[in-house]
Amino acid sequence: MFDPVQLRSFLAVAQTGGFTRAAQRLGLRQSTVSQHIRRLEEAADRRLFLRDTHSVELTSEGEAMLGFARSILETNEQALAYFARTQVRGRVRFGASEDFVYTELPQILRTFRRGNPQVDLELTVGLSGALYEQLADGRLDLVLGKRPAGGSQGRLVWRDQLVWIGAEDYRPDPGQPVPLIVYPPPSITRARALDVLERAGQPWRIACTSTSLSGVRAAALAGLGVMAHASSLIPPGLRAMPHQAELPDLGETEFVLTSGRTTARGPARSLADAVLAGGDRLHRVRRENPGPSR
Repeated sequence: MFDPVQLRSFLAVAQTGGFTRAAQRLGLRQSTVSQHIRRLEEAADRRLFLRDTHSVELTSEGEAMLGFARSILETNEQALAYFARTQVRGRVRFGASEDFVYTELPQILRTFRRGNPQVDLELTVGLSGALYEQLADGRLDLVLGKRPAGGSQGRLVWRDQLVWIGAEDYRPDPGQPVPLIVYPPPSITRARALDVLERAGQPWRIACTSTSLSGVRAAALAGLGVMAHASSLIPPGLRAMPHQAELPDLGETEFVLTSGRTTARGPARSLADAVLAGGDRLHRVRRENPGPSR
C-alpha cells in the first residue's frame, strides 16, 4: 500500500520542482522529504524522479504516479471525513487569479464540493493584486494567485516562466513601439512587462487594457499586440512568440496559496489541501502550446 504521507511529499516535489521548496511547503526537513520519496520509489519499484544538481524532473512512471497519488489522497480524505463523522462545515471565500480561467480549477473545486457538502464555497475571480487586497481586508479567506519569484508570501504551488504571447499569425512591426495587451494595475504581469521594457530601453505603447483573461485573450486573437503570460497557462489560440530573443526576458513568477491570518483552519484549510493536491492539474493542461524560443 502507498503511504499517504509519502504521496503528499511526492506531489509537493512534483508541483514545486524541488525537494527544498517541497519541504518548505510541507513544513518538513528536506531530508525527510527525500526519505519519503525514496520509500515511495521502493514501494512502487520504479524511479519517479530524475535528479541532478540543478533540476528535478518526473520520469514517465512519475507522471503516471501523479494521477494515482491524487486519487488515493482524495479518497483517503473522503474516508476519514465519513468515518470521523465530523464533516467540515462553514463558509470559505476563495479568490482565484484570472490565470486559471482555462485550467482544471473548476474540476478541483467540484471534487472539493462533493467531498465537503456542508461547506458554502464563494468564488471570486480577479487580478492577483486585487485579490490580495481583499484578503488583507478580511473579505477573502484564501487566494490562489501570483507573486514575484522569490517572494515570501503564501505557500508555493509551482514556479513558472513568463513569456511574451500573442496570436498564431501575429508578426511584430520592426522599429515600432511594442504594442502591449495588459491588465490594469495592480497586475503583477503588467508591472513586470513595463519594468523589463523600460530597463531594456525598448519603446512600448498600451494597445489594450482589460480586467479579464477573456478580454486580453480576445485582443491578442485580434492581433492587437503581445502580452506577458505564464508559459504553462497559455490560453487557447495563442502561443509563445517565436521572437522571444527580440524582447527582454520576463523572468519567472510563482503561483501560491495565501490564507488570511485568522482563517487558516476549517473550510479554508480543507480547500487549500484540495488545491495543493491537484496543483499539477492546474498547469499541465496547456503543455501542447509551444514554449519560448531559446
